[in-house]
Amino acid sequence: MKQDIAGPYLRSGQVAERAGVNLQTLRYYERRGLIAEPERSPGGHRAYPPETVTLLTVIKAAQRLGFTLEEVAELIDTGRRGHPTPDLRARAQAKIAEVDARIADLTTIRQALTQVVSAGCDSLTDCTCPDCPLPFADLAADRTAEEN
Repeated sequence: MKQDIAGPYLRSGQVAERAGVNLQTLRYYERRGLIAEPERSPGGHRAYPPETVTLLTVIKAAQRLGFTLEEVAELIDTGRRGHPTPDLRARAQAKIAEVDARIADLTTIRQALTQVVSAGCDSLTDCTCPDCPLPFADLAADRTAEEN
């Protein structure tokens, strides 16, 4: 059933600008089924309902929270079928655990880099600083000795 395009529809550029995405992202989300394929104006232009901007904003916000596009698609699909999404809570808790793990990894990396800076390391393979915290120099020396 064709809708009357005379309503408050937006063209692609307007939707992209208002949602803070580029046109390629808009088309990609259409292909993925995240947003509905729009009606066409009599001139052949895509004519999106204003709600598309809201949906795009929600998608981008979910991505900033760490959800993959696939996860966002699944959550949107569940919502479109009219089912409640208790899964969202479980997924959010899993994302919190992922974020905590990444924070722990980044903290470890930061501590190692701070040691490198403090020690004055100048090379991954031939560091001349005393008490070099990098294991790479020793590993490189061991490997060279094994090859000779």
